[in-house]
Amino acid sequence: MTILATIVLLGVLIFVHELGHFWAAKAVGVGVERFSIGLGPRIWGFERGGTEYVLAAIPLGGYVKMQGMEDEVMEHLEGGRGDAPRRPREGDFDGRPIWARAFVISAGVAMNMLFAFVLYTSVAAFWGYRDMATTRVMAVDETSLPAGTEALAGLTPGAEIVGVGPVVPELWGDVRRGLVDAVPGPLTVETVDPSARFEIRIPEDPDARLALAGALQYWIDAVVGRVEPGTPAADASMEAGDRVTSVAGVPVANWAEMVREIGARPGERVEIGVLRGETPLVRAVELESVGDGEEERGRLGVVQTLPEVAVPVRPGQAVAAGWDETVGITRLILGFLGDLVTGSVSPRDVGSIGTIAVASGEAASQGVATFLRFMALFSVNLAILNMLPIPVLDGGHMVFLGIELVRGEKLSVKQRIRWSKVGVWVVLGIMVWALGNDLLRFLGL
Repeated sequence: MTILATIVLLGVLIFVHELGHFWAAKAVGVGVERFSIGLGPRIWGFERGGTEYVLAAIPLGGYVKMQGMEDEVMEHLEGGRGDAPRRPREGDFDGRPIWARAFVISAGVAMNMLFAFVLYTSVAAFWGYRDMATTRVMAVDETSLPAGTEALAGLTPGAEIVGVGPVVPELWGDVRRGLVDAVPGPLTVETVDPSARFEIRIPEDPDARLALAGALQYWIDAVVGRVEPGTPAADASMEAGDRVTSVAGVPVANWAEMVREIGARPGERVEIGVLRGETPLVRAVELESVGDGEEERGRLGVVQTLPEVAVPVRPGQAVAAGWDETVGITRLILGFLGDLVTGSVSPRDVGSIGTIAVASGEAASQGVATFLRFMALFSVNLAILNMLPIPVLDGGHMVFLGIELVRGEKLSVKQRIRWSKVGVWVVLGIMVWALGNDLLRFLGL
């Protein structure tokens, strides 16, 4: 299952990415000499319309060979005319204007983003969107409460919201909509367990209403959904389904309390109380220390179980849900890259083909909808990584075009070769780093 899921995932996404380049090249009159899915020796293929379509042996990449693209570079490497300018032929990539070349180069990334949007929309249309089957409050971020809503800081963790103005919520999405869509002005929020009423004033600014909804966190039980390989939790033989009841002797009732207690103990050896079925257990764990050196925090290495349910939607709602999820995942991945640069997340969190394979197998085992959503997430990830400004990636080629636009002429062949070599070493370094992380996780280190 894991091997098959990984091959399907990579094969489909590589095909989609290269198809974007292919269609864009054809649209602006660039000849395509080869369309290859996979790298290395050819397994199967055929030729049609002047293009050779190939399935290659190694399913870890693919490419579209466009007529005239980097021919000057190849001539230089083969001992040809070096830096002497070459007159482009009809249909050559290098003979098209900058806007056309930029369109072709960015089309792969655009196709990956569009594909993710289509997948998220399709999953929402056929399986419904995911909402949280709870109206209980886990925590309130007081710093995010806009003026006039400060009373909500008094919400008791575990309290169930039963009224948001005229809205009687059944799911957490109802709570959010009750706050975001409310008419600006006075509003009453009611809870039970304990019973309480909170009088607030809804702001007029839509962003402030979104901040208000985001300040309230829905309840998540401190139940392990998945144990990440090679982490302290894995070393301590914790399992999916374990309910964490205490950290270092401090009782915890929900996920936020567990994260708070673990985060406050970076690098410490602590006892984690868990309930496995009806059996209470204690696990001794040496927590990881992650952070930038100034704000270290502890890490256990477990993923939560969300109280999700599927809610049927109309076609228009499916499109909106697909858009929201695509934008949300994009922001999440960009935020992770930013945190990686600043040191807010550990470099050990970066994975390679091993991590992809494990996650693909787990997603596939949870059903078609989950696998398609994981494919959409990975499609966004592939798009963002391809747009990094590293020579040999699409983003690097876009940088070259930007320089050409400013200078009025291309970089010389020698300059492009020099920067491309740098890009190759950077990409190889990232691959070795990520593969090393996978190996360390596999070895439990």
